[in-house]
Amino acid sequence: MRNLRLLRAGGCRSTAAKGTPQCFCLGAESGTVLVGSQYGLVEMRPAGNSVSREVSLTVDGFLPEDGSGCIVGVEDLPEQESVCVATAAGDILLCNLSTEQVECVGSVDGGLSVMSWSPDQELVLLATGQQTLIMMTRDFEPITEKQIHQDEFGEGKFVALGWGKKETQFHGSEGKQAAHRKQTEVLPASAWDDGRPRVTWRGDGQFVAVSAVCPETGARKVRVWSRELVLQSTSEPISGLEQALSWKPSGNLIASTQEKPNRHDVVFLEKNGLLHGEFTLPFQKGQVKVNEMLWNADSTVLAIWLEDLKVEKSNPKTYVQLWTTGNYHWYLKQSLHFSSLEENQLVSLLWDRENLYRLHILCQGWHYLFYDWHWSTDHGLGENSQHMANVAVIDGDKVLVTAFQHAVVPPPMCTYELQLQQAVNQVAFHTDPKHSGDMVVLDADNRISVYRYGQSTVNDPSVKFGAVGGNGFKAAVETPYLDKTYRVDVSSSSSEVMNPLGLRFLTWLPNDSFLVVGQGQHAAQSVLHHLTAVPHVAGAEEECLNLRLSVPVDGEVISLYCSPVTKTVALQLTDGRILTYLWEASTPVLEPWQSSSSSAVQFPYCCVQTSITRISGEEVILGLTDRCRFFVNDTEVASNITSFATFSEFLLVTTNSHTCQCFCLKNLSVKALQASLSSAAAPNSETLRKVERGSRIVTVVPQDTKVVLQMPRGNLETIHHRALVLAQIRKWLDRLMFKEAFQCMRKLRINLNLLYDHNPKVFLENTETFIRQIDSVNYINLFFTELKEEDFTKTMYPSLNGSSNSQLPQHPDQKKVNLICDVMRVAMEHIDPQKYCLSILTAHVKKSPPELEIALQKVHDLRESITPDVQGVSAEEALKYLLFLVDVNELYDYSLGTYDFDLVVMVAEKSQKDPKEYLPFLNTLQKMETNYQRYTIDRHLKRYAKALGHLSKCGPEHFSELLNLVKDQNLYSEALKLYPSSTQEYKDISEAYGEYLTQKQLYEQAALIFARVGIFAKALDAFQSSGSWQQALCMASRLGYTKDKLSSLARSMAGKLVEQRKYAEAAILLEQYTQDYEEAVLLLLEGAFWEEALRLIHKYGRLDILETSLKPAILEAQKSQLIFLDSQKTAFLRHKSRLQVVRELKEKACENLQDYEVPNCPESELFSETSSVVTASDMNSKYTHSNSRISARSSKNRRKAERKRYSLKEGSPFEDIALLEVLGESVRAVETVKGEIHILLKQLVLFGYDEQAGALQQVLEEVLQLMVASVPEIWTPDLQQSSVSLVLGPNSTANSIMTAYQQKRMMRSVVQDQSYSTRKKIYEYTNHRTDSFSSKIYMHTNVCSCCQ
Repeated sequence: MRNLRLLRAGGCRSTAAKGTPQCFCLGAESGTVLVGSQYGLVEMRPAGNSVSREVSLTVDGFLPEDGSGCIVGVEDLPEQESVCVATAAGDILLCNLSTEQVECVGSVDGGLSVMSWSPDQELVLLATGQQTLIMMTRDFEPITEKQIHQDEFGEGKFVALGWGKKETQFHGSEGKQAAHRKQTEVLPASAWDDGRPRVTWRGDGQFVAVSAVCPETGARKVRVWSRELVLQSTSEPISGLEQALSWKPSGNLIASTQEKPNRHDVVFLEKNGLLHGEFTLPFQKGQVKVNEMLWNADSTVLAIWLEDLKVEKSNPKTYVQLWTTGNYHWYLKQSLHFSSLEENQLVSLLWDRENLYRLHILCQGWHYLFYDWHWSTDHGLGENSQHMANVAVIDGDKVLVTAFQHAVVPPPMCTYELQLQQAVNQVAFHTDPKHSGDMVVLDADNRISVYRYGQSTVNDPSVKFGAVGGNGFKAAVETPYLDKTYRVDVSSSSSEVMNPLGLRFLTWLPNDSFLVVGQGQHAAQSVLHHLTAVPHVAGAEEECLNLRLSVPVDGEVISLYCSPVTKTVALQLTDGRILTYLWEASTPVLEPWQSSSSSAVQFPYCCVQTSITRISGEEVILGLTDRCRFFVNDTEVASNITSFATFSEFLLVTTNSHTCQCFCLKNLSVKALQASLSSAAAPNSETLRKVERGSRIVTVVPQDTKVVLQMPRGNLETIHHRALVLAQIRKWLDRLMFKEAFQCMRKLRINLNLLYDHNPKVFLENTETFIRQIDSVNYINLFFTELKEEDFTKTMYPSLNGSSNSQLPQHPDQKKVNLICDVMRVAMEHIDPQKYCLSILTAHVKKSPPELEIALQKVHDLRESITPDVQGVSAEEALKYLLFLVDVNELYDYSLGTYDFDLVVMVAEKSQKDPKEYLPFLNTLQKMETNYQRYTIDRHLKRYAKALGHLSKCGPEHFSELLNLVKDQNLYSEALKLYPSSTQEYKDISEAYGEYLTQKQLYEQAALIFARVGIFAKALDAFQSSGSWQQALCMASRLGYTKDKLSSLARSMAGKLVEQRKYAEAAILLEQYTQDYEEAVLLLLEGAFWEEALRLIHKYGRLDILETSLKPAILEAQKSQLIFLDSQKTAFLRHKSRLQVVRELKEKACENLQDYEVPNCPESELFSETSSVVTASDMNSKYTHSNSRISARSSKNRRKAERKRYSLKEGSPFEDIALLEVLGESVRAVETVKGEIHILLKQLVLFGYDEQAGALQQVLEEVLQLMVASVPEIWTPDLQQSSVSLVLGPNSTANSIMTAYQQKRMMRSVVQDQSYSTRKKIYEYTNHRTDSFSSKIYMHTNVCSCCQ
């Protein structure tokens, strides 16, 4: 579906050169052409339009001075810095253009007819006048010499297997007569054949084919020789084989021409000499002769040089045709017509070796031309027209048009074809979106034919249907008609002759004027011609286009694009500059294209495809080079793009990784687009789709979801890109076109939840519209069945442009599925409940939980209906459909739960149940009392709560059964609600409930249950077990305990409180209920409740206890605190010093690690910040190895394993974290005893132990000051940022990441617990501590203040 578009044309004409050119080659230096004439060698530079250097071959006598000499071959040898020239006289010369020296390296007596170098320039093959072939090395050393004409077939001779005679073999459709047909006599070569051998090399230089006239038959034969000049094969006898010969560089076919009785064909031969395919030239037999054929370097274009035969009184016209193939069809893509003037007669043509699509042509009048081509797809640009997505393919004098909006017709077929008078070179569509199907065609005679739609009622005979219509079928596709044909003449003078294809980039502007680009007066200059139509002049042979304006362009224009949306015209020059043509101005001018930053836009590389679109509201120009580099303005956004297309606000691209990606440009920046193209999208992303290898975008069908791709072999594939599909569905939903959206979603398997999730409010407000448009019970049921609770606009189908119409739900307390089912059910019941009966049932079943009882009741109502609706659904059908939605056993249970036995029987009859199973059960139920019957049904269905309610109504005789049910199913709370609190049943249930809670060890709850119903004994035991001694004493009071019994109870509970280290509460019991004051004081001293013990001593006048118990206890507590503080201080200093050593070791390890890194490595900072993590993961691998073993353990074991991992053992990988944890524990321990020491100090001062108090105060101050000073050193401010960052990047490993994660989790708790809170608490305490405590304890007047 692609055409060859002329990208660039140029050349030069030299008037200083002598003689006439005979052959030429391309110079090794870019932009130079070496031409051989009858006088010597000339180097031409098209850029300078002059002859730069010249070497005469007549001075040394290699060519005669009378001009009768002939050069048969020229080859530039850059490694030898010379040019090899072969003359017809037999001399092989090396010419140095710089020194103008000529060296004869060899001579052949019989003369030479051909010199052909291998593609690698390692070998040269010479064809002599004596019909021999000489193979020589690059140093002109002969390898071998062979006769051209050989009697043998060659090494590839076919082997006869002896499978019968010719008469007995199968001959296909020709029948048995083919076996007796005589072989056609091979006719001699054409009269115009020059008889010279033709030589062509295979692309890899391993084989060479030679075509020569056989002296015996006079016909040409093609022989294939190896690199060592060993004959491989000889072609079969081919009648009418002509002189042209070219081996396809890919190596599979050799092209030549053959004149047949009724046509002129291009034929292809295999390496074994057998024919393999052909195509017919668009000329009559004997009309033209084929001089040469040439393949381009990538074997995609075949150039054929033809010349008229029947010419009288003038020179013949010559043609150059460019042919391509696709889907086994050969297309004539371009045709260059040269005039009959002698100076325009062709001498030779060549394809460029580096630029694959550059063709070089040399004419007799020293006129050199070159043409650069590139592939392009000519398609309609509009989006609002009826005739959209038309693609035009050039095929000789036909234009094959495929209307993809109506049907995807695979090439070489088409929807319709346009028949022109001459070969077509360019096709352009109207840039007005309203007439995007209209076309203009530029043919080889510079005539423009305009085809339009819709205004003519007469069928145009030049327009014929292709693959549509015929055989009685009426085609629904509208065809255009030929409106007008214009002659184009933009030459400045009548004597000036325009080169073939002198006009390019034909563009049809929205105002029905045309733009074309022509060649300027200088080599690097173009002219932009603005053409307008003029009224037809009566008597004129043909209409002409008026040249409104010719704008010279300083540079060569290589692309021109007109945006159908913004009507902007952009031109690209060879240096990458972008110009915009202001054609709507009164005086059109060219201005540089400027970006939003007011800077001129220039592509870094020449782009062969350009387009204009908007990105985030800014108009930008897109460009794609032939090396897959994609640009937005002058920014390269990707380097793997094979094709692209713009459509509405979307950009579609295909990549070298065989994907098709789609981006919404509405809210996307250039940087975001660059990032999206450079990163791999998620496999299930709607922006990406896998496509076949080598796929290219042909067109995108507007107002549809089709994207047409073409494969490398030529066939088409239509895809529906998810991004385009969703965009189109969203547009339909915004316009309330539910039917179109539903059909598209159903066909392309888009989840139907999007119908609601796109805009819930609009959907709920237009539910009836949705139902009326769908108008299908099956489709509505399909919609119901796909409903899910999730929001698909946030999960599966997020919007590409970042915006979403989804709003907060109007009913946040109601589930999405239930809300839709309810709203649609109401709408269907309002529209037609009989028609949508099945959908209404589906709405009930789909809800969560399913409303199966209601659905079954509606089925039952249908069955009981007296006047059934003829058009409605019967009860049998409804029940059958319900059984399809719900499992039959589940539905049977639900029907049983309705207590409607008619409904149960109706469901059971439709199931596979045996009547012997359910009928006895139903009969038994019908004999029961109603409440007990329903209790039995509910218990059978395991609906125990409902069964309990029914059983409670059956009377006291069934209470024991109820109590057993409550105990079996733990329905105590439900049972208590069924009886008043004053009844005996309530008390029995409560007692059972309390015993149940006691078994579960929920003593306090059990005690409350017992107490509220007056079971005080059990309540007392439960309160005792729960530790609620106050409530237990209350229950003892309710039970009327005596004083002794109460004392015994109190002493028993005090013992339990002591076991729980609740000394203060135990002391209260002993003091108040047993009057054991001394034991109470001892318990308070044991619990360090000094002030409360002192109060009881003075209350009961037991001052002797001060000396016997209180003071010794205070002194013992002071010693214990001193020992504790001293141990904490020692441990703190030891761990602090060890932490400093560990950190120094890890810093050194990090430095050693960085020594192995490359200088300026971006990861070096990462390693320096995470030194502890890296060294920890590399220091000891056994800890990371154990990760996988402990991951599956229980949480308790996992915590135990983590504690083992953070060991204080020297050298362990996490020693620094363990040290931080231990230091934090020390700080927390001192923080805990701070209040106890404060109270103890007051008691020491009270009883005169000033020395002991001062010592304890001093030690506490030292410890606190040490910890306050050490906090900034241990928990540094940057510890959390530097030590817990994860190690990520190319040098990270699974072990290092896991280790860093574990350390991060540990470090977070350590740092957060200790870094600031601990410092604050210690600092507050030290600020409020008693300054100079040891000095103030001797000042009795300040005792009170020091104790505050």
